[in-house]
Amino acid sequence: MRVLIAPDCFGGTLTAPEAAAAIAAGWRGGAPEDELTLCPLADGGPGFVDVLYSALGGHLRHRSVSGPLGAFTDAVWLEHDGTAYIECAQACGLTLVPKDERDAVGAHTMGVGEMIRHALDSGVHTIVVGLGGSGSTDGGSGLFHALGAIPVGEDGEPLPPGGGPLIDATRLVGDVDLRGVKLIAASDVENPLLGKEGAARVFGPQKGADDLAVRRLERSLTRWADLLGGVAGRDIRNEPGAGAAGGLGAALIALGATVESGAGVVRRLTGLDKALDQAQLVVTGEGSFDFQSLRGKLVTRVSGAASERGVPCLVLAGQVSVGRRRAASAGVKQAYAVAEHAGSAEASLADPAGTLTRLATQVAGQWRQ
Repeated sequence: MRVLIAPDCFGGTLTAPEAAAAIAAGWRGGAPEDELTLCPLADGGPGFVDVLYSALGGHLRHRSVSGPLGAFTDAVWLEHDGTAYIECAQACGLTLVPKDERDAVGAHTMGVGEMIRHALDSGVHTIVVGLGGSGSTDGGSGLFHALGAIPVGEDGEPLPPGGGPLIDATRLVGDVDLRGVKLIAASDVENPLLGKEGAARVFGPQKGADDLAVRRLERSLTRWADLLGGVAGRDIRNEPGAGAAGGLGAALIALGATVESGAGVVRRLTGLDKALDQAQLVVTGEGSFDFQSLRGKLVTRVSGAASERGVPCLVLAGQVSVGRRRAASAGVKQAYAVAEHAGSAEASLADPAGTLTRLATQVAGQWRQ
């Protein structure tokens, strides 16, 4: 049987390539005669660069950049065929901030701007920024700062980085020069910058914002939206994707970026459709297969594409909380939980690759019968 193995990352425990390798190792143990194709995936968030490097090759460029709270962090972007692929989570990611230190008001995107500046200096003609997994809600103002356009208050003094201080922003000093480079924002959320579906109200709480902080960020981003409108020459606050990555999407749109689906970018560059056309069985996976998975996350995009081709799709996930009927409606033939197979979530987390491999061996054996 021709089996396509196409997982997402497993929430901070396994990258998508690591998850694909673990599933493949297990599958070979349970069904050694099957022909396996590995196609690890991402949607623009954490793992975006890792997955594209696995598929495309190219050159990984390492850079020490400003992290979300100012301390330097090591970031990597991919240069391939004149295009820079940047993962914003490497510079402003939520995982870079300990849970008890999360600061949605003060976190910023300066490091993302520093990576873009580095890419510009490398002479690329296209920059693709993967959006997702950010710990910031600064509307991309930090990115602007790093690229030479600094938000200032009424006194003309530069504002501190972060979303909160933007409440006092009156204008931008300086300009951003992208040297004619094509800019693409790769995201799978369509949230606007402001309002009940906007960056502050939807994503702020998971980044440490309480109700008071959410209200402050909403007012700050409203002020910032006026300045971005001046840069773009139009009001961009309600454009789909403007609220992605704490409003970083809005900053990129203001600078002329086109918004594309992150999963779509990965799907095209990894050759997923061709692999799906040749598969007789698809195995995908993620850290938690839950109700959010059914709202267009990557695994259900894979299962839907498999279903369109009449190919059964299995999900191997750290934990599974979706019932069989709802899973079937998303094109999932069967979902298996690593935690259940290992005996507990703690046991699966203690050896994420090993427990995933063992589950894959068992599942492969069942599908050979």
